[in-house]
Amino acid sequence: MIGRARQFITAAMLALGLAGEAAAIDVNDWNSVVAEARGQTIYFNAWGGAENINAYIKWAGDEMKARYGVTVVHVKLDDTAKAVATVVAEKSAGKDRDGAVDLIWINGENFAAMKRERLLFSPDWATKLPNWVYVDHESKPTVLTDFTIATGGLESPWGGAKLVFFYDSARTAGGELPDSAADLLKWAEANTGRFSYPQPPDFTGSSFLKQVLTELIHDKTKLQKPVDEATFAADAAPLFAYLDKLTPLLWRKGKAYPQNYPDMKQKFADGELDIIFAFNPAEASAAIANGELPDSVRSFVFSGGTLGNTHFVAIPYNASAKAGALLFANFLLSPEAQLRKQDPKIWGDPTVLSLARLPAAERQAFEALDLGVATLGPDQLGPALDEPHPDWMTRIEAEWIRRYGAAN
Repeated sequence: MIGRARQFITAAMLALGLAGEAAAIDVNDWNSVVAEARGQTIYFNAWGGAENINAYIKWAGDEMKARYGVTVVHVKLDDTAKAVATVVAEKSAGKDRDGAVDLIWINGENFAAMKRERLLFSPDWATKLPNWVYVDHESKPTVLTDFTIATGGLESPWGGAKLVFFYDSARTAGGELPDSAADLLKWAEANTGRFSYPQPPDFTGSSFLKQVLTELIHDKTKLQKPVDEATFAADAAPLFAYLDKLTPLLWRKGKAYPQNYPDMKQKFADGELDIIFAFNPAEASAAIANGELPDSVRSFVFSGGTLGNTHFVAIPYNASAKAGALLFANFLLSPEAQLRKQDPKIWGDPTVLSLARLPAAERQAFEALDLGVATLGPDQLGPALDEPHPDWMTRIEAEWIRRYGAAN
């Protein structure tokens, strides 16, 4: 969903080292933000690879137009790094105003890169949004820390994520399911060609690599820090030893890979794969509701935990329509928009709000929401494993491509 960035940070960009444009908007004066936003057009750069998510963004844009007179244009990306590259190029060219990107769906190494290079709008705007009062920052610490990097109010949380696996109970017995990465390797040995993952650097595929690395690395504390090149080979050795064994057992013997999550889901629906995974606990139920998967599909997780994180929206420092972007980010945090987003018939993306903080009517609406037959309850999702520092994704992707890239 949200891809590469580091390779786009050029030597010229590093040489600039410029501070972000001082904010001319007072986020604390919300009435003035709303007034300034009216009539603006915001270019929302967001992954466009799923029809249900695109439909949700269109709904949100229609609401912004009707309520606030703000036009939202969804710039559909296949890789978030393309939006990052646009902002990098503009800053390198000295275009510190009227940028082409107003809001980005972002997390992980893309956020880390933009924060490091001062490409983001003024600090601490996110916690000043009116709807921040509903955000669950006590039990969901990832709304304040993005892949170990403190957000500093530079991005606003939009939704939660947890890695879950799916199987079709009509084809695969529940008692045969793996309960760890090591179990998955044994399962693949017994079910050759029935598992795969999207080809890195696809976000979902890279997340599988991080899940395995997190389970197998000898010193897990190293994952919370930038990669140490002096010890990288030894630190990552368990991951690549695992992949050396897994690769010939994959669909098409690892000579080809699904392009992305929708491609992997289609192969599962077509009976080519028996186990797939996604970063959304309600994804299977959403796919059933949309007629993409049969109602015999069910979810499972590893009892030792799977990766969990939060995805965000951020405003570039040189955005043309900062007021409109602020207003849209606030709307996306509203109980109404978050409730619709969590409905598996719409999207199924978990909320970042605290139900205890909501007014009674909104809280009851969330509690009454049917999350779907294939969605695990909060008490069934197991521990959430911390995301590694963004350096690790960049580094293991490069090494994966060198070792296993389809061209090899």
